[in-house]
Amino acid sequence: MGAPVLRALDRPGDLGWVVERHGTLYAAEHGWDLTFEALVAGIMARFTPGPREAGWIAVLDGRRAGCVLCTASPERPDVGKLRTLIVEPEARGHGVGRLLVERCIGFAREAGYARIELWTTENLEAAGRLYEAFGFEVVREVREEAFGTEVLSRHMELELR
Repeated sequence: MGAPVLRALDRPGDLGWVVERHGTLYAAEHGWDLTFEALVAGIMARFTPGPREAGWIAVLDGRRAGCVLCTASPERPDVGKLRTLIVEPEARGHGVGRLLVERCIGFAREAGYARIELWTTENLEAAGRLYEAFGFEVVREVREEAFGTEVLSRHMELELR
């Protein structure tokens, strides 16, 4: 495999791909139901690229291999949100996730956010390790019923200034 490259999430089919891959992979790997895919669809429907929001697709050997968004927090204008990080199974271990998270954090700094936050779950161990490697810290955990199963939600933040 070659090295992953990033491009803007701006081509026809990109938004739908993000929704479909989240729905398909999280159902297969974690048993999550359609409510998770609907959540991602809502995030993608509200995504508005511009000076404070952007998204990227990782491409590996000519195919979409992952994605991430940096969006504005509606509740906290000085906070960006890392959203919809996903890496295709065959692309894992090739630096795709690291490249996506690094670009998202860099954009958040460029956009002037003081902090960046994210939501993940305990069972997404590789993602959790990646976030911690970049300095994200858990600020809140909540055990809840979501997506047809019980999850331990983790809210993480990273100071950018």
